[in-house]
Amino acid sequence: MQRIIEQKIINQTNQALLINVLAEATSLSKQVLKSALDKGCVWLKSDKQINRVRRAKKPLNTGDEVFIYFNEKVLSSIPAKPELLLDKKDYSVWFKPAGVFSQGSKWGDHCTVTRLVEKILDRPGFLVHRLDRATSGLMIIAHSKTMARDFSKLFADRLIKKTYLAIVKGKFPHAKISIDKDIDGKTALSHITLLNNTDDKSLLKVDIETGRKHQIRKHLSGIDYPIIGDRLYGNADKDYPEDLQLQAIYLKFNCPISNNKIDIELLDTQKISL
Repeated sequence: MQRIIEQKIINQTNQALLINVLAEATSLSKQVLKSALDKGCVWLKSDKQINRVRRAKKPLNTGDEVFIYFNEKVLSSIPAKPELLLDKKDYSVWFKPAGVFSQGSKWGDHCTVTRLVEKILDRPGFLVHRLDRATSGLMIIAHSKTMARDFSKLFADRLIKKTYLAIVKGKFPHAKISIDKDIDGKTALSHITLLNNTDDKSLLKVDIETGRKHQIRKHLSGIDYPIIGDRLYGNADKDYPEDLQLQAIYLKFNCPISNNKIDIELLDTQKISL
């Protein structure tokens, strides 16, 4: 049976080392604990703030609260590696494979695109937009808080053009259609273009003007053409065992550093297809 530990530890000794406190409280070996720390499942509450802590030899003050969320199944997961497509030092653009998370949880962050990028480039990584775990495609990662703020503003001001590919079940009846349907009480607009189809599948290009949660998945499901592999809004079944057939293929924006236009698109060999 795989071990799961969800435990709060209150440190009783001033300047005790984190690794020693964890080892005594959990009976896990220090080698296992060092790996767990690196994978982001240990949190420290100090001065009313709770943050991930990774440094095994971090000294603790008396009364510091340590939280460990150790799940062997989660921590043993091996994520696919993202591929670097553009490096501007203060930010970079990556191909995120399906199965890689945008955000971590209390149980760890080693399968997130930001943590993977941090390890590859040896720079801090800040998330500025999201792709669902099951969605592959282009992602921007900032490497400073200032750059993260700049990109967050570009996204909020709708100054970044985003294009996706989606494969839906059935023969799509529209050459072009725009879907303007609110999501969670907020405006959401998607422009759909038919690229190709077979008797039972259609390849669509989707340009979005807003970035609501699950926008494309909800909009296409709402007109009875759910994305193949969509286990939340669609028809994931024995006839379509594929993973979610949704991919972010194109980004266009003005570089926050130089103000030059950046156009980046996946190669045809990287794109999903019928």
